[in-house]
Amino acid sequence: MPIDWTHAGATVLAAFLASLVECVEALTVLLAVGATRGWRSALAGGAAGLLLLLLLVVLLGHALARIPLHGFQLVVGALLLLFGMRWLRKAVLRAAGVLALHDEEAIYQRKTQALRGQRGAGPGLDKLAFAVTFKSTMLEGLEVVFIVLAIGAGRVELLWPASLGALAALLLVAVLGAVVHRPLARVPENTLKFVVGVLLCAFGTYWAGEGMGYAWPGGDWAIPGVAGAFLAMAALCVPWCRRLASIGAQESAR
Repeated sequence: MPIDWTHAGATVLAAFLASLVECVEALTVLLAVGATRGWRSALAGGAAGLLLLLLLVVLLGHALARIPLHGFQLVVGALLLLFGMRWLRKAVLRAAGVLALHDEEAIYQRKTQALRGQRGAGPGLDKLAFAVTFKSTMLEGLEVVFIVLAIGAGRVELLWPASLGALAALLLVAVLGAVVHRPLARVPENTLKFVVGVLLCAFGTYWAGEGMGYAWPGGDWAIPGVAGAFLAMAALCVPWCRRLASIGAQESAR
């Protein structure tokens, strides 16, 4: 079935933003390791992680065609909704000042200091640097793989737009990392996580509804409406959480 790129635009955007967040976090670790332990081993670990992730995508992508569509939509929709709610909850609490903002510059400094305290390696491959960047790439990348597969699971033809969004995020972060050689501290990651949480919740609700046989009014055009509802709800929760935190602080001070 040909891809309707008008409807696939939301898929590309959701995958791009979600992947951008994860890629920035993985790049922060890679830069810290490369600056303190050597770039060869750090890049080798990251590349090995990416190759393994690519293999997983190929294998899981082919397996999707063998799974009953409606049952898979329901399961993946529920998982995606839970995943998005976790992101959105933390984003709301950070926006309300209950949780500290995610600071990539501070993370970079902590990783750098910790790695400098480790014993250096010989002239060969630095096993510590390789292991750290491999693990980081795998952990962050697995979240990207899950998001891509989940967003594209409702219809097999949406796997390509979702993969395109994730690939665009990876290339953008890789280019910026190569240029600046510093953590991308200026990327508004907390804002991105807020938006991504809304989009993932919207996609999860949409796919779960389709999996249960619900016919959404307007078809794919219902997704922006669902996303708008989650955004409004989250925006209302920010001042409410801020007020509750203030009341709790006042009671503790008594």
